[in-house]
Amino acid sequence: MAITLPSEADDWIATWREQLNENEDFERAASGWGVDFNGAFLFEIQPDETYDGEPLCFFVDLVDGNCTRAHQTDMPPSESFGFKYYGPATHWKHLIRGDVDAVEGRREKKFELDGDIQKILQYSEAIQIMTENAQYIDTEFEY
Repeated sequence: MAITLPSEADDWIATWREQLNENEDFERAASGWGVDFNGAFLFEIQPDETYDGEPLCFFVDLVDGNCTRAHQTDMPPSESFGFKYYGPATHWKHLIRGDVDAVEGRREKKFELDGDIQKILQYSEAIQIMTENAQYIDTEFEY
């Protein structure tokens, strides 16, 4: 059964966390991520011409191949994060559907990334697996 964004955002991010933690390829590729640096992400879906609601934000804490916490959060979040990946709702829809990947989306200026780019490049396989896991969730959009 499909999970609807944004109204079922809590269910969506919980499902994504569960799938990610069950993925042995992610565990291997992300080994060392968040060790001796803040590996937490803030993902922000920003309003645009198709979605006129409030920004939808997810806090995702990644440590050594595991997603230790993942939940919807307010802006600004109370937790500290090392990376912020953000862009308009339309582009997030394409990312979640698999029409664009996270690296390509940033390169094409569909998304912005704040944080240590060298770490992202070092763990590019883990980032790719994270994106793919989002695509496996049966997602419907209210926008």
